[in-house]
Amino acid sequence: MGTWDIGPFDNDAAADFSWRVDEAPAERRAEVLRAAFQEVVGTGEDAYLDSDYAAQAVAAAALVAAGCPGGEAVATSYGPKQPLPELPAALRPLAVAALDRTLGPESELLELWEESGDDTWAAGIRKLRAVLAGA
Repeated sequence: MGTWDIGPFDNDAAADFSWRVDEAPAERRAEVLRAAFQEVVGTGEDAYLDSDYAAQAVAAAALVAAGCPGGEAVATSYGPKQPLPELPAALRPLAVAALDRTLGPESELLELWEESGDDTWAAGIRKLRAVLAGA
């Protein structure tokens, strides 16, 4: 996986995901996000979570959190270019569950960041989770 920074869209998998969001018709964009969450949550806690799936779920969570109180706008050239419709609140608990799975013991993405010795990424994920959980 190519990663150039700690942001939700600062890796190849998330940048590719943003393209998929843009390519979906406006009325289907929420379903693209839901599918990213379900891909992660549906693996089960004991299954090893591939880093690309986790990175896509993190990107989707950032998009959902942007519409929550305390959320930050996604302002990166690697994020979706097309505007998102108002996203259903039902995506928030799915996003939280996906982030919990991403920070879990069987997560390749977490493992890669832990190997880097930089805990800034995980702190950012916890902050994103707090926004979503508090909304």
